[in-house]
Amino acid sequence: MTQVAVVTFDGFNELDSFVAAAIVNRCRADGLTAYITTPAPTVTSMNGVEITGQRDFDFIPEADVVLIGSGIRTRDVVADDGLLAALPLDPARQLIGSQCSGALVLARLGLLTGLPACTDATSRPWVEAAGVEVLDAPFHAAGNIATAGGCLASQYLAAWTITRTLGEARARTAIDYVAPVGEKEATVDHVFTVLRAAEHTLTP
Repeated sequence: MTQVAVVTFDGFNELDSFVAAAIVNRCRADGLTAYITTPAPTVTSMNGVEITGQRDFDFIPEADVVLIGSGIRTRDVVADDGLLAALPLDPARQLIGSQCSGALVLARLGLLTGLPACTDATSRPWVEAAGVEVLDAPFHAAGNIATAGGCLASQYLAAWTITRTLGEARARTAIDYVAPVGEKEATVDHVFTVLRAAEHTLTP
């Protein structure tokens, strides 16, 4: 079984965590499962939605993929050395992705050294202040590190995760399932055009 930790902090953006997790979980029958992973038993979203995490941070070292979600308190997260110490990420063994302000977390952990990144417009100046070049693009990947910018860019992180673990054909099926009716072929083609522009080697 391949396990994905969707790291979700207090103040999280629902679209970032839930969309990526929901798309990845279309592949549970294939042995790929995403879990909302939280630093406390419950966290509250930026819009006041309280949820119970499926896994705690002790799960992160055993996860095969770690996706760092964003939210309104990410700058507090990166200022908390204790919280960052609970994120022992290993890009040699894990696929690691970030959504929007989650790029700040990767930057603070030193995982974006020498790499450009994608993030949202609000987070861009903070990510640049951390010494990271920000691209005007929705998705970028280099090896085992990927970043996405804009809430709905979470579909690219999900497609990248599925492609890298199960292959492009299965990822196309998952995106097709969630794509709007009447726009399925166009949506799937667009997602993989974006991924191929960002990273030429997608298949495992």
